[in-house]
Amino acid sequence: MSSISTENKKTFALTTPLYYVNDLPHIGSAYTTIAADVVARYHRLRGHSVLMVTGTDEHGQKIQRTAEALGRPPQEHCDTISATFADLWQRLNIRCDRFIRTTDPRHAAIVQEFFQRVWDKGDIYLGHQKGWYCVACEEFKEERDLLEGHRCALHPNKEAEWRDEQNYFFRLSAYQDKLEALYQNQPDFIQPASRRNEVLNFVSQGLQDFSISRVNVEWGFPVPADPKHTLYVWFDALLGYVTALLEPEDEPTLSNALAKWWPINLHLIGKDILRFHAVYWPAMLMSAELPLPTQVVGHGFLTKDGHKMSKSIGNTVNPVELVEAYGADAIRYYFLKEIEFGRDGDYSETRFINTLNADLANDLGNLLNRTSRMVHKYFGPQVPGVDGAAIPADHPLKSVGQTLGDRVAAAYDSLAFSEGCAAILSLAQLGNKFIDEQAPWKRYKEGDTEKVAEILYAVLESVRLAAYLLSPITPQLSTTIYQQLGFSINFDNDSLIDVDLPFATHATWGTLPASQSLSEPQPVFQRLEQPKVSGGPD
Repeated sequence: MSSISTENKKTFALTTPLYYVNDLPHIGSAYTTIAADVVARYHRLRGHSVLMVTGTDEHGQKIQRTAEALGRPPQEHCDTISATFADLWQRLNIRCDRFIRTTDPRHAAIVQEFFQRVWDKGDIYLGHQKGWYCVACEEFKEERDLLEGHRCALHPNKEAEWRDEQNYFFRLSAYQDKLEALYQNQPDFIQPASRRNEVLNFVSQGLQDFSISRVNVEWGFPVPADPKHTLYVWFDALLGYVTALLEPEDEPTLSNALAKWWPINLHLIGKDILRFHAVYWPAMLMSAELPLPTQVVGHGFLTKDGHKMSKSIGNTVNPVELVEAYGADAIRYYFLKEIEFGRDGDYSETRFINTLNADLANDLGNLLNRTSRMVHKYFGPQVPGVDGAAIPADHPLKSVGQTLGDRVAAAYDSLAFSEGCAAILSLAQLGNKFIDEQAPWKRYKEGDTEKVAEILYAVLESVRLAAYLLSPITPQLSTTIYQQLGFSINFDNDSLIDVDLPFATHATWGTLPASQSLSEPQPVFQRLEQPKVSGGPD
């Protein structure tokens, strides 16, 4: 996947989707938001000024019907469900800078101003719409996209509804050439390549104007030019990315919202909403004559034990239960290490436990514990007095560690999280092999304390480097390792990010100060026992 350049740009803004509040958050929503948090933390490590946006999409017929079915007013329903998203992000140690809700009164002002721009451009007109409408998608479906019985491919248990009504339309067809030029001139605009090809295929078939209003839907913003119509939920929701950029004290205008953080560097989404973000959204922005986001990345779907998750068969994964059972770092690590970002991926509890025990409890955690205990025994509670720069460049650990920072940075830049994790863990695995081969306990008995000091320093430094580079993914674990290695950290939210640990030095092998006092050795990642979590409704 192509990387995003941040050279000569001091700010980096990224978004998750604004999650629809028809139901509680699920593991797929958690996956997207964890990935966004990792990207944000990585860019903060690089010294960039970062804004991470997430939030909830709260209008539309599906919300209206869901609230009615539950006997709640729509706003009460939105308040209840939106709070569960904010709570889950906190449990997963996700540090969003802005949490936007599309029922925010300031959002109404942004939507109205944007609508007026597009209206004045002549890109909105009143027309007639006939077709099959999926309420779950909030979208009209073409016959070719429907399954037998007019069922939506994304919601096969729901039959689409036939609609015959007047709507306001956006002239998407007018932007066919401009969109094709965008994809041609900026091939990295849509990633990964498989998602880009999907969009190119869709657009090549010819773009149709799409409706941006609904009738007989009360829950939403009225169309400024015709209050009998309600703005289509997607037109409203996409603009949440703009409203979120307002500072708390700002008057809600487009100019204020776009002043610092626009254009967005990265929209992270699931592949099911790719068309809205890679086709409709840039066309809307072109109409309003606003700069386009730098990149849209659509990741794959998650399965459980090789099967599509479904409430009807009871094999869903409840993210709240998962984090309560195993902790945030374990979940963050598994989904980014074991799944190639951009492709479909699978959750298996057995694989989850085995991966975490092998990688974090054994390869990294036990390596630190056994090495630190030897250091305490042989040299007292401090790092051996070794100068990392004086260790030969061809040293087995140093030779790998010297290039690791650059390799992992390239992986983060291209969202290749699994590659980055594998590279980091390879250093820990090499450290275990190295300490076994060098047998410092034997050398100490033989009186070769100078060589023992070098061996133990090299292993401790390799653990430190691995912890630092993993910190965007496992912030709590990495902070615990740094504290055991004697770093005095005034950390916020279990993170190495907000302290003076610049990437240029801490991502480099040889940074651990000689003779620094160590904390008492303690396991930094407890082995997981199985099983703790079963399937069940989200």
